[in-house]
Amino acid sequence: MELFVEVFNAITLKSLVMIGVGGLLIYLAVKKGFEPSLLLPMGFGTILVNLPLSSALDQIAGGKVVEGALSMLFKIGIATEIMPLLILIAVGAMCDFTPLLANPKVFLFGLTAQGGIFLTMGIALFFGYNVFEAASIGIIGAADGPTSIYVATRFAPNLLGPISVAAYTYMALVPLIQPPVIMALTTQKERRIKMTYAPNSISKMTLILFPVLVTILGGIVAPASVALLGFVMFGNLLRVSGVTDRLSNAAQNELANIVTILLGFSIAATMTGEKFVNAGTLVIISMGLVAFVLDTASGVLTAKLFNIFLPENKRVNPMIGAAGISAFPMSARTIQRMGQKADPHNYLLMHAVGANVAGQIGSVLAGGILLAYLG
Repeated sequence: MELFVEVFNAITLKSLVMIGVGGLLIYLAVKKGFEPSLLLPMGFGTILVNLPLSSALDQIAGGKVVEGALSMLFKIGIATEIMPLLILIAVGAMCDFTPLLANPKVFLFGLTAQGGIFLTMGIALFFGYNVFEAASIGIIGAADGPTSIYVATRFAPNLLGPISVAAYTYMALVPLIQPPVIMALTTQKERRIKMTYAPNSISKMTLILFPVLVTILGGIVAPASVALLGFVMFGNLLRVSGVTDRLSNAAQNELANIVTILLGFSIAATMTGEKFVNAGTLVIISMGLVAFVLDTASGVLTAKLFNIFLPENKRVNPMIGAAGISAFPMSARTIQRMGQKADPHNYLLMHAVGANVAGQIGSVLAGGILLAYLG
């Protein structure tokens, strides 16, 4: 009876709100299909940590600290930055850089579409966040969950919960977020621009050298990016080397699946009512949306500027610029659908994929630059 009373007294309004948030994340994963592999474990984990006197979190019993299961996973996998880095190996193994190498000019969009990160960082500074918190909020615009978690763990672990939720939720909502922004910045004529795709044959040696050289160059420009960029490129090297197919398949499947489960579960350790239910969380989630919008706008406007210097028959469809964010392959598919809607004979997928994988490189470089020059 005493235990029941103690449990009942430990229930708070904030914990009940977060149990509802956990249920909402599960609903979005199951019913709407929004990033289910991450939102489902994150939602269930949120319920676990907000139950009164939950053993999923550290508790004080008999005058000593008893480690909770999710708290332990967080310390081992997130605080040490191991899980986000392992996910990046899987991401690299999934990326095919052939469309980028076949049309290298789209690499420009993978860089400029990260502009929203730094613009949102300025907005966060204006609202009173310190420079490290502002960088952690701005990196949501990278549309790269592992990079967002990695930077937030370094700079603002107190904001890791809302940043993680915002990053992965908005990645899943790319098909809803990007089209209105693109429509507002382009004309019907621009959306109908056709781009032929006739790539030159990319040699195996080029595919092997690419991840090695990108890692070296990125490491020279921003040494702090070596872990982020290096793990992505290592995963890609497993894919293209031709001698590690078994390891590449394991990275894309077993490694990605296991670490994703543990990552979502571990992040939930930060999503307690006391930490999460406040006005600051809503501000962070709102600024995350702003970052996504500004990233999309930066890519589109760069493509429009690019076209000023090109003859009419060589112009790029400005929508390709929006695919420069790191949400692969959701953004590329969104651009393809919008291109088909503007003109049923318009096939933009491979160009968009090139920009999209360039965005993967751009996002980890942006994260590395923040770490290098603020760390």
